[in-house]
Amino acid sequence: MKRNSSPNVEATVRALSLGDVRRCARLISLVERGEADLVPLLQRLYRAGGRGRTVGVTGPPGAGKSTLVNKLVAVWRRRGLSVAVLAIDPSSPFSGGAILGDRLRMMEHACDDGVFIRSMASRGHLGGLAKAAGDALIVLNAMPWDIVLIETVGVGQNETEIMRHAQVVILVQTPMGGDNIQAAKAGIIEIADIFVVNKSDHPLADQTVRQLEEMVSLGNCVHPDRTWLQPVVKTQATNGDGVGALVDQVERRYAHLAAHPEVLRLQDRERARHRIGEIFQDLLNQRMHSNDEGWLDDLIDSVVARESDPYALARTLLARL
Repeated sequence: MKRNSSPNVEATVRALSLGDVRRCARLISLVERGEADLVPLLQRLYRAGGRGRTVGVTGPPGAGKSTLVNKLVAVWRRRGLSVAVLAIDPSSPFSGGAILGDRLRMMEHACDDGVFIRSMASRGHLGGLAKAAGDALIVLNAMPWDIVLIETVGVGQNETEIMRHAQVVILVQTPMGGDNIQAAKAGIIEIADIFVVNKSDHPLADQTVRQLEEMVSLGNCVHPDRTWLQPVVKTQATNGDGVGALVDQVERRYAHLAAHPEVLRLQDRERARHRIGEIFQDLLNQRMHSNDEGWLDDLIDSVVARESDPYALARTLLARL
């Protein structure tokens, strides 16, 4: 049996590979609680997973992301694909849990066995993703979902973290004038593989599409993959207009990555580097806050007394980790 494996671990891996939704939901709940003993299972799931496509949907609040995600799921289902949705909801100020607005908007898929929808609380985490989202994605990617869709809460420039988790990133924008487009240029648009201008019935929708297309064609929107020019898709998510064309563009992006394996390999390396950094930082934080025997107090006191310095202490912590 492989390292870090046990009968229970192997049974869970098998169950998830067969699409056991109940076990998936229970496991994500444990992930949200930060159960430390899940690490061997997550290690095994990571090595067994990676078969599905991970698509991220992000953008500013009010852009209609959740409505668009709902319609995306419907299109993929009509095309015979199974879909898991991980929706990062704003945290409740009282319980700290997800407000669950996304699941309420996606109730039409509640009885569909080919759809799994899970909300996670952001708990104020910058980047638009919950801290446990990376582990939840490992669980979902170990299952036979064709598409794993991540929707972020939309918190502005810090939501660039989505590109470290999703293979294809859809950036949803609302119709806006020239000044607002220029402001967006300084923000997060570089992360987009595909632009969406939602609420296409707005008077400024066509103007926004043209301005985004000009930015791409003139090279003013620098994408990490220089072989890819980001398309701009106009949608009206409330009635589904343009959503089929958006799914076609997602497929086109995946075909492009398949035709450029060096780009895909580079992106995979960057995502792995980011995930390793997340885990390392979490381990370091645990080490900093455990301090069961008070060993760290004396070291901190020496820094306060300027007998040592924070750089030396940081290196000491790194060595002890």
